[in-house]
Amino acid sequence: MLALQRASALLVLFLSAFVPPPRCAQDPGMVHYIYQRFQVLEQRLQICAQATRAYIQDFREFSKNISVMLGQCHTYTSEYKSAVNNLALRVERAQREIDYLEYLREADMCVESEDKTLAEKLLQEAEEEKKIQTLLNASCDNMLIGIKSLKIVKKTLDTDGSWMKDAASNSPKVYFLIGSRNNTVREFANMQALLEDSTKPGPRKLILPHSWQGTGQVVYKGFLFFHNQGTPNEIVKYNLQKRTVEDRMLLPGGAGRALVYQHSPSTYIDLAVDEHGLWAIHAGPGLHGHLVLTKIEPGTLGVEHSWDTPCSSQDAEAGFLLCGVLYVVYRSGGHGPHCITCVYDPRGTISEEDLPNLFFPRRPRSHSMIHYNARDKQLYAWNDGNQIIYKLQTKRKQPVK
Repeated sequence: MLALQRASALLVLFLSAFVPPPRCAQDPGMVHYIYQRFQVLEQRLQICAQATRAYIQDFREFSKNISVMLGQCHTYTSEYKSAVNNLALRVERAQREIDYLEYLREADMCVESEDKTLAEKLLQEAEEEKKIQTLLNASCDNMLIGIKSLKIVKKTLDTDGSWMKDAASNSPKVYFLIGSRNNTVREFANMQALLEDSTKPGPRKLILPHSWQGTGQVVYKGFLFFHNQGTPNEIVKYNLQKRTVEDRMLLPGGAGRALVYQHSPSTYIDLAVDEHGLWAIHAGPGLHGHLVLTKIEPGTLGVEHSWDTPCSSQDAEAGFLLCGVLYVVYRSGGHGPHCITCVYDPRGTISEEDLPNLFFPRRPRSHSMIHYNARDKQLYAWNDGNQIIYKLQTKRKQPVK
């Protein structure tokens, strides 16, 4: 209070210095008015000081209450944490007991479960065998036992390429595909027209909407099937008569990621045709992986079945199918003789004891392609620009004992 009085007195003196000197009789009245106003101001300052002291007191009490509540909360937290830890120990103990009871129950069911699993496995294998037998049910029981002779039909300057006839048709037309990446198919009326290409009018040229990749193309039932260049695993079905793309498919199983044959540096998917229909051969995962054999339904381009074969892509140069059996041609280091050293039969009707030494007539380079024609019973091959026909020697399969 004393401080407020002193402040008021000082304020009066300070403001008095700015009051003009009295000039008339009303000056004492003005001073009295100003004094009254300062009294009112002093009263209000006193009220403000009282309110401030009250607020300070309330805040101190509030802080004290908060401190007490925080202490209680810390106590409750410790108690809650202890209760949770006890509960966790009880849950863990209960889980151990449940695991032990489950172990006892599984031990009682072990023999029954093993018998059931074995029965399911045997049933699955029987169904798989039945499916394969149904899939490969064509009346074909021949196996290859030798390559009798070769005939060089034509010679070109192109190292890589493929040529073929439609094995599922009586048409004499011959299809000529030059190079490992191209989109022009030459169609000859017959074999004689192919031989007289330089003296007669040229063949009919079919320009494909996409280029092929490699030399694994085939013609089957009036359609050209080829691996689409620029894609890892797309197979295109092209109608040779309508000159239109009929369908496409993506070959599964990691197809197209690696060369199918080590000595065929541009072929990633090798298509093949035999008495059972359309097939695809490609390399499995890994360096020089084993070959994967896939049966394709040519009408819908659906995958009917796939087999992982024991045949390696290392040192391989070509492969073909005959009566549902895969024959892979190898050339050690790219310089040795051409020989078939791996044969895979999905039906298991050929044993290794049945396999003779299957050698091809020696050629200076690896084959760019070798495809079997089921109607002619011959192999069509391309080797260093030479178009070759190999005549075969076969015999009836003997069932595995």
